[in-house]
Amino acid sequence: MLIIDDKLQTMTEKLNAALDALGGRDTLRFVVNTHWHFDHAGGNAELGKSATIIAHTNVRKRLSTEQKLEAFGMSFPANPDSALPVITYDESASIHLNGEEIQLVHYPASHTDTDTVVYFTKSNVVHTGDLFFNGLFPFVDVENGGSVQGVAQNVGRILTAFPDDVTIVPGHGPIATKADLRVYHRMLEDSLALVSDAIAAGKSLEDIQATGVPEEWKSWAALIDEPTWLAIVYTSLSQ
Repeated sequence: MLIIDDKLQTMTEKLNAALDALGGRDTLRFVVNTHWHFDHAGGNAELGKSATIIAHTNVRKRLSTEQKLEAFGMSFPANPDSALPVITYDESASIHLNGEEIQLVHYPASHTDTDTVVYFTKSNVVHTGDLFFNGLFPFVDVENGGSVQGVAQNVGRILTAFPDDVTIVPGHGPIATKADLRVYHRMLEDSLALVSDAIAAGKSLEDIQATGVPEEWKSWAALIDEPTWLAIVYTSLSQ
């Protein structure tokens, strides 16, 4: 087996149980990390004792040193060796498994500076990691190499890179289609235009937050609320 991401550390026992139900955790050969965040690579330390972890070069760099997420008031010590990717790449790599080529492509300066999109060429399934929050305002880690502009640009690349009937697994939210991804892309572009125009007009972040987002996007405030999303866009554009 191969899995994409391994969730929170506190979920590792449940993840192992799920792997056992699919044929046994002993058959897990590879773990691909889409990026370094704790809710996607938290099971590395345990699963990496027996499986091979594969990720972008920057994932290993970040997991091997202390990291901070100031937005959530969180800090993370350097991970043990078992949590670190054993195979790394700078731009792309392929895994050939179960009669299928699985393509890993790095999309720079997106959700973080560590992001990988994974494409199962035979199954026609793409896992976007946290470049895509389906129907939700995303968290973009602008403190650690992320950029809302980069997310928008790279989502545009994804829309042209894969077949129209591809099945999309987002980092958060339900399984999606390209139509869903197009709506997400439009939300990103609308948010960037709104905040950019407000900055050009001399408005402060507080002014922008008081005005809020257009009615069309208000229901997207769930994991990330509206003021926080506008602050993320503002910070990204101000860097």
